[in-house]
Amino acid sequence: MGIKSACAPKPAIALAMNPMVKLPQSIDDTAALLARADYVAERSLATALFLALKMERPLFLEGEAGVGKTEIAKVLAATLERRLVRLQCYEGLDISSAVYEWNYPRQMIEIRLAEAGGKTDRKKLSQDIFSAEFLIKRPLLQALETSGGAAPVLLIDELDRTDEPFEAYLLEVLSDFQVSIPELGTIKAGQPPIVIITSNRTREIHDAVKRRCLYHWVDYPDAARELDILRRKAPGAAERLSQEIVAFVQRLRKMDLFKLPGVAETIDWTKALVALDKLALDPDTVNDTLGALLKYQDDISHVRGSEAERLLSEVRAEIAAA
Repeated sequence: MGIKSACAPKPAIALAMNPMVKLPQSIDDTAALLARADYVAERSLATALFLALKMERPLFLEGEAGVGKTEIAKVLAATLERRLVRLQCYEGLDISSAVYEWNYPRQMIEIRLAEAGGKTDRKKLSQDIFSAEFLIKRPLLQALETSGGAAPVLLIDELDRTDEPFEAYLLEVLSDFQVSIPELGTIKAGQPPIVIITSNRTREIHDAVKRRCLYHWVDYPDAARELDILRRKAPGAAERLSQEIVAFVQRLRKMDLFKLPGVAETIDWTKALVALDKLALDPDTVNDTLGALLKYQDDISHVRGSEAERLLSEVRAEIAAA
């Protein structure tokens, strides 16, 4: 931060404890909680989430982009009626953006006012300007505060985009749910937040972070679960169209593409086809709308044309035989 402590650190500050809202009491309750928000989870994910809530441990979700990792935190915040605090990670993320920083303009004004008023007690002034009143709270510090009677849901999204030094800083937050501020002391949560960490695995996350969390790999759904997801997320789609879309996407994921389509892309493509009033897939429509499903031109060029026709023929044959 580049700020020297103006006074000795103060004792730990514990934020007020508030009664917890009711959490799911079983794995089945957890799956039902997610289903109420139209999130179709496999049992292993519901188990990992239930244990994270029960044990008050962060849940580390890893998997390809677009498989629904971030959505877990949003669903929890909505169904448990808790505030969602989101820290979107990026390269170069530092403490001043993620945890806290001092309000330098206000501090300078306070110093000028003190000088104009003839106050010369520098020790007291330094204590005053490095108080909570001049502290700007960023997501990690905000997550240590309860709101509405319950701790918030903290989403640390795409941790793999940050640098390793930031991971090291997270260790105190993840293990003790506290933040150390040299000028104030240690701020500790009276009630631990629900922590969801996601990673697209563009790089490996250090073991020290993972050891403080429960871990789950979020994979692409099988055909039955993806069809269930479409029925919930794109209810306006014809049943035949949804079946063809799922079968087509499932085949795409077996191809050697630069970026396989995630569930988010499947939903987007379905909504695009509904907007075009399509009741079933046809080669021309597939070719014209691949940009809603695939995000790299090389992948689109590879699929468009004869390959799309071949996949569509296989899809139709599969559905006819079912």
